Amino acid sequence: MSDTSADYAVFALPHFDPNDYANAILAGEPYPPQPGKSKPAKSTGLAPASEDVSVAISKLTFSLDDVEKQLKNVVTTHHEDLLVQAAGVSDLEGSLGSVRTGLNELDSSLEKLRVKIRVPYQSLQKHVTKLDRIQQASDLLRRTSRFVTLARRLEVQLAEMNKSEATETAPTDSSTAKAKTLPASASAGSTRPDTPGDNEDDKERAIAKAALTIAELSQCFFSARPVPQPVTPAEQASGDSSANLDQSNGEHIPLSSIKAVAVHLPFVDAARTRVTTDMEAMVITGLATLNQSLLASSLQTAHNLRVLPDLVQNLITELSDAVESRIRSAFDLSRISKDIMAKEPNSIGQGLLYKSRVRTEPTSVTAPQWTAALWASLESLIEEMADCCVKVYTLEKVLKVKRDPVTDVVFLDEAMKVLENRPSTTFWASLGRSLEKNARDAAKGSTFLQQTLSTGYPRLLRLFHSFFTKIAVHTDTVYTQTQQSTETVLILRALSNFESLYLSRSSNRLNEAVGQAFSGGARAPPGMPEGINIARAVANELDSAKFDPLLVQSVARYAVGSLELMLTRLDTLVARERAATSLVGPVATSQQVLNGQLATCVYHCWSRLDRLREEYPGKVSAILEPVTSKLRDAFDKIVDPLLAAIRRELAAITAKLHRMDFGAAFDPAAAMGGGPSPYMKDLVEKLTFVKTEILSQYAVPEVSRQWVLALVRFTIKTFVLHASIAKPLGESGKLQLTTDMTELEFALSAFMGDKTQQGKRGADWESVGDDYRALRAMRQLLFLDNASLASPKHTAGLPPLIVLHHILVRSPITLPHALHGWAEAEYVRWVEEHSEEEAWTLVEGDVTHWEKITEAEGGDISEAAEYVQLARTVLANAQKKSLA
Repeated sequence: MSDTSADYAVFALPHFDPNDYANAILAGEPYPPQPGKSKPAKSTGLAPASEDVSVAISKLTFSLDDVEKQLKNVVTTHHEDLLVQAAGVSDLEGSLGSVRTGLNELDSSLEKLRVKIRVPYQSLQKHVTKLDRIQQASDLLRRTSRFVTLARRLEVQLAEMNKSEATETAPTDSSTAKAKTLPASASAGSTRPDTPGDNEDDKERAIAKAALTIAELSQCFFSARPVPQPVTPAEQASGDSSANLDQSNGEHIPLSSIKAVAVHLPFVDAARTRVTTDMEAMVITGLATLNQSLLASSLQTAHNLRVLPDLVQNLITELSDAVESRIRSAFDLSRISKDIMAKEPNSIGQGLLYKSRVRTEPTSVTAPQWTAALWASLESLIEEMADCCVKVYTLEKVLKVKRDPVTDVVFLDEAMKVLENRPSTTFWASLGRSLEKNARDAAKGSTFLQQTLSTGYPRLLRLFHSFFTKIAVHTDTVYTQTQQSTETVLILRALSNFESLYLSRSSNRLNEAVGQAFSGGARAPPGMPEGINIARAVANELDSAKFDPLLVQSVARYAVGSLELMLTRLDTLVARERAATSLVGPVATSQQVLNGQLATCVYHCWSRLDRLREEYPGKVSAILEPVTSKLRDAFDKIVDPLLAAIRRELAAITAKLHRMDFGAAFDPAAAMGGGPSPYMKDLVEKLTFVKTEILSQYAVPEVSRQWVLALVRFTIKTFVLHASIAKPLGESGKLQLTTDMTELEFALSAFMGDKTQQGKRGADWESVGDDYRALRAMRQLLFLDNASLASPKHTAGLPPLIVLHHILVRSPITLPHALHGWAEAEYVRWVEEHSEEEAWTLVEGDVTHWEKITEAEGGDISEAAEYVQLARTVLANAQKKSLA
């Protein structure tokens, strides 16, 4: 079977053609033909190329018979299945017949629908097309009529414009002629300014009306209805002609194709050109004269022409470009060189040798001329900047106020459709960018310009202050000590490179003043002159920048850096070893002299800077406040250890009072010739040493006076406390204490004496106050009887604690420090560190404790009953007074 299939394979090919097969056998070629091979070596299943035709025919005959036999065998084998298929075909024929009948009915129904729907639709479509064309023709006629009417109206309006211009020029000529013929008095007396103003208003109204007419003409010219396209035969055949009812697929008929309209087009174009030109001239005139009425009329004309947004954008761009060009010219040194050479033609011959240099940088001879020319150019620049800025704000003001009388649309909102920001914002941004770029490039390319504008930065800043002042009347910009508008800060920030150089020079001057003050080191430390010089340098720099609120703050920040440098160098020189606070004497140590000089320097610097707070705004004071506080702290850190050492030394000498024997009975011989005690002599000598050797190193009169008073109060208070607990105390001891008090009073009077105050005699005891009154009252206390000790009248001026101490000294009761096992100096220090109430409580507890101990030991407390009662009376009076 496989051989048979191979024999019939050629006949089973999909593209088998009997004619080609017969031709191939006749021609002796293989079938199917093989491309690229003329004679195949062996053909499998293909007709041989070289066999005879008769043989081929016999093979075909045999093959046909064989195929017929095979078909019979297949039919015989599958006759039952074939019968079943034949029966199914008969049933299918019946079904197909019913389908065919239904299709025929559907065709007849479709034909009826075509007659009822399609034919009327085609007829309706034709009528709709005709109607639309009629409407299109009517619209064309309406637009043509409207166009012609508007064109004629425009002719009348242009005639009014011409008449206004003619009447505007005529009075000027006639008035000139009359002025030549009439006398001076007559010409001066005849004034009628109303006619030119009326003519001007008529012209503005005529231009606005003409602009509105031109806008209506344009709208009428370009608004056209689309013309529907005719239905093509193909669309009629397919029945799809609905697209032609869509007007968007139609063609617009240009109005210019109408002859009645085309005649007027040149006139309309010429009128548009003229109105636009007049409108632009009115805008320029209105901005130049700041005539808001004229500017409003011109903007109304632009709005009528539908060009308002573009006009405003162009105006802002032109003004910004004009300012940028002027800024570029102001910083152009080659232009300045040409101007100088043009003014001095006689010196050109002498300057030819330096021609190339003069065009870029001035010589030392021509530098003053260049400087003057540069500042003159900048002054002119400020004038033009102010002029352009005022124009922009005037334009924006008119745009903000002006509304269209028909639509009530604000012109500024209309202009913002094209603009990204408000006109003033756009102008400021452009001005800032241009100024910053040109200033930076000019400073980078010219050493002369950089040096001139950085050195004269205050002058440059004053020019911009004048700029802000000029525009403040017409704008909402503010630049004062308390408030600065964003726009002004933006402009000044464009000059930051010159400000940085100026501040750098200012900082160098301050650092040089600090360096000169500390150039001598510890061998020649800075004193009062150096401190004043540093403060004066800071004050001068601040005063130079005082006129500008932002510059003075920047200078203050740089001054803070210089003052901190001063503090750093000062801190390295301060002596902190023991010799700086030693009071051995007889003269001050070198460390004390050094610290005195340094403290004097920093104090005078601080005091001068502290007074500046009243001269400058709060922001500047806030910047300087931290460093001035550091200066005062540095002064206190030098002085406080020394003052503490003086107090310790005076307290230690006063404590030697307890080494004396004050319990002896009355000795008339000793009372007549006794002098001060040894400890008092030491105290007087120490006070003299402190005043003449220690405090004299500090040339700070105001503060040193406070030190003296504080030391006097401390000495009196310490002495009174020690004297009040001196026990035992006899009559001779009381006299000796009185003598010591007198000596102390004289010593303190001399200590407080000021040679510079010639008009005052003696010490200023009023400044010492209660402590001095306590010293004077202490003398009386020593000689009071026991009954008077509890009387406030007899103990006036004395603290209750001193009275309590004296009562205990007279009594057998133990003193508080003895009860607790303290030394006298420790007890005095405890009293100074605690409040009076705590000291009273301590004394009261001491009395109570003594009573308990005495009773427990079987002692007699009756002998001290009087003193206990006195102490408790004094305590009650003191507590009652404190509560009151």
